[in-house]
Amino acid sequence: MRLDRFFSDMGVLSRTECKRAVRAGDVSVNGRTAQKSDTPVDEYNDVICYKGEHIKYERFTYIMLNKPAGYISATDDKRKKTVLDLLEPRLAARGLFPCGRLDIDTTGLLILTNDGQIAHALLSPKHHADKVYRFECDAPLPSDSPERVREGLVLDDGYECLSADLFLDDDRTGGEITLREGKFHQIKRMVSALGAGVTYLERIEFAGVKLDSSLERGEYRALTEQELALLEKYRI
Repeated sequence: MRLDRFFSDMGVLSRTECKRAVRAGDVSVNGRTAQKSDTPVDEYNDVICYKGEHIKYERFTYIMLNKPAGYISATDDKRKKTVLDLLEPRLAARGLFPCGRLDIDTTGLLILTNDGQIAHALLSPKHHADKVYRFECDAPLPSDSPERVREGLVLDDGYECLSADLFLDDDRTGGEITLREGKFHQIKRMVSALGAGVTYLERIEFAGVKLDSSLERGEYRALTEQELALLEKYRI
């Protein structure tokens, strides 16, 4: 791999910026100042630094974000803020995209990656990766709601949902629901079919990866090796 491509892939420098940085003496490879931006490097074994900082090569990036309300799950939008606006420029430049979507007013766990294969696998209908949500609603749900949801709730438009797990709070105005599909506004439509409206919705788990409770809204971190191993089970 060329040195300028290395920095471009890592979202650190564009190829033009890399050329300027090399001229300024800001780039080193294995302790020696780089002379050309097109110098071949071993991205896995060479020690490549920019302004003294060791830049480690990652083929793919996997981020856990605690999504706040008011951001859309997209990579670009001219009118609304996207979840990529929450990332530092270096990460945003790595070509990350949301693995699945959360509504603009829905909060919680969102995984961002540039690994298209694993994203496709996680969202594939044949895999049915579990998605767990915490919700609250504006009226008590019927006591038989868990059974109706488990049997496959029929929505107002006639769509029959896959079997899901619903656990209600004692007052039945909230609880947790586990979906194995991801239709548009599905939980809001399910709660509506049960006779109430959603007032709060947060995703707390996806494909076995649980939302890190130490992350404040808008904060993010890299997935751990253990969390990534949970996702790898779905890879095609």
